[in-house]
Amino acid sequence: MPDSSFDLRGRRVWVAGHRGMLGSALVRRLASEDCEILTVGREELDLGDQAAVKAWYAKMHPEVVVLAAARVGGVLANSRYPASFLSDNLAIQDNVIQAAAARGVKKLLFVSSSCVYPRLAEQPIREQALMTGPLEPTNVWYGVAKIAGMMQCAAYRQQGGLDFIAAVPGNLYGPGDYFDNENSHVIPAFIRRFHDAVSSGLDEVVVWGGGTARREFVYVDECADALVFLLKNYSSGDIINIGSGLDVSIRELATLVAAVAGFTGRISFDTSKPEGAPRRLLSTDRLTSLGWQSKMSLREGLESTYQWFLTSRAAGYVPRGFSPDDGGRDVADQKEGR
Repeated sequence: MPDSSFDLRGRRVWVAGHRGMLGSALVRRLASEDCEILTVGREELDLGDQAAVKAWYAKMHPEVVVLAAARVGGVLANSRYPASFLSDNLAIQDNVIQAAAARGVKKLLFVSSSCVYPRLAEQPIREQALMTGPLEPTNVWYGVAKIAGMMQCAAYRQQGGLDFIAAVPGNLYGPGDYFDNENSHVIPAFIRRFHDAVSSGLDEVVVWGGGTARREFVYVDECADALVFLLKNYSSGDIINIGSGLDVSIRELATLVAAVAGFTGRISFDTSKPEGAPRRLLSTDRLTSLGWQSKMSLREGLESTYQWFLTSRAAGYVPRGFSPDDGGRDVADQKEGR
């Protein structure tokens, strides 16, 4: 097997989406590498503006790019704003990847999403399952955009020999998430809901769906560690999964979050609401064979996330949610949400 090692020392590394959950975790992780971290906020650079992105590359000369910026949201947001999820993500990806190719970036890592895989893919989902069946309808637009981004990386690699790679994490959670009852992803939505129930003295919390759907969750700082590992050790046109190797039902997850938040009331399930694909667990054989695997348990991650939620709320932190005009272009891609 050819040497795939890549030295980050002394490199100028741009984390696109540094204010998002994953982007901020990447900045934390890269701080321990001997590299220069480049960041730019949305108020300075609109990633949907092709000319502005090209000008920023010309000015800042990044050598390594991690594309963790995207318009993101949960099931409800995906259903309400399909055109935004498709067109905005296509524009962001195309602008960042195309300019990286033009400027001769040494390495680019595109962060994709587990919703690129078919709704009924064989479990655990191997990378070879890509484009072998229909996507989950509740996030098809986002999934199509992410597939396009991965293919774009592969195309530049094939045509120009560029070291562009793509990784597919499972559902992310952790510090830096946004905790909204409707438009956020399932773990922050549960944390907010059960916390508010305890604060208000409620004796019942209603959860969308029947609770039988199964999901894998990856703590965001572990994902960031895996991404840096891939930057340094992976060079291939084949996509690669990042996962915890374990999944839980939404019912089990609700019970866990309730315990962490101190909720002792009744959890009921609204079966009239959608819950997405029946199961999504990624195969991590490819990543494990390279020498990386998850170490944090879901309970540990939930406790850490809940403590961050309490601390940040007490400090007056107001995380951005989703709106049709401000979809979080520098919010890290947190995957499908359910």
